[in-house]
Amino acid sequence: MNDLTQILKKNLECVISGKSDAIELLLTAIFSGGHVLMEDVPGVGKTTLAKALARSIDGIFHRVQFTPDLLPSDIIGSSVYNPKDGSFHFRKGPVFSNILLADEINRASPRTQSALLEAMNEGQVTAEGTTYVLARPFLVIATENPVEYYGTYPLPEAQLDRFALQITLGYPDEKSEAEIILARKEKDPLFDISHVINCAQLVEMQELVKKVEIEKTIADYMLAIVRTTRNDSKISLGASPRALLTLSRCAQAKAFIAGRSFVLPDDVKAITVNVLAHRIIPDNKAKYSGISKATIIKDVLERIETPV
Repeated sequence: MNDLTQILKKNLECVISGKSDAIELLLTAIFSGGHVLMEDVPGVGKTTLAKALARSIDGIFHRVQFTPDLLPSDIIGSSVYNPKDGSFHFRKGPVFSNILLADEINRASPRTQSALLEAMNEGQVTAEGTTYVLARPFLVIATENPVEYYGTYPLPEAQLDRFALQITLGYPDEKSEAEIILARKEKDPLFDISHVINCAQLVEMQELVKKVEIEKTIADYMLAIVRTTRNDSKISLGASPRALLTLSRCAQAKAFIAGRSFVLPDDVKAITVNVLAHRIIPDNKAKYSGISKATIIKDVLERIETPV
């Protein structure tokens, strides 16, 4: 199965140049069954990467542009009246997909943002008293722009906790940016992307990830990291038990991508910042001192002894 992960990664790299680490983090999220929050400046390829992933797994892709007037029913769906027989039938919304791109999610109201909570956490949605199970795999890729604040609603902690990983693509290096010009001279490489695996294979890989071994020393290491965030003077709200479970599953996915059947401490270290940074709330002193959440988590990692 590891050969398929490498094929999938190379397929995505054909579209997004110079972002191998970000692509691997995205694969870590989808193999773990988690969701991704991409906070980045406009135009670096967030939407393109989401579309390329959907095409690569031959999945159903829907994109929702979040705006202040967006309603929960615009995401979940709603009942539609049939004048011929006077009946109502449920018309499914874009959440019924394999890859849902929630573009600029922080532009919608908290009420609309909350429409995704059940889908992200339980893989189902409830509308008008009826529960609908979503197809697997189901991945939400949400984007938000960190440089525009007018007309935005910060994501509540309960929703941030639903995202397995936060990823930042950033600007490409000079060589990769030059390659982008040549690659798109005649057409968008996205149109040449074809599926390399199917949804059933991806679900099978998600199940294999769950079987990756975690030794007790590694489990204790992850527990120490999470519990330290709850006792750090620079953090007013530490990582939750859900965060610990997510860290564990993502470490398994990281090992799986590397072709191993067991988790190493380096697997945990490689994804801890991306898993935990967006979940914590710095205290006021750290916040106004300009210390980033990522720096705080890195400091936590440095203070904890790595198991041998």
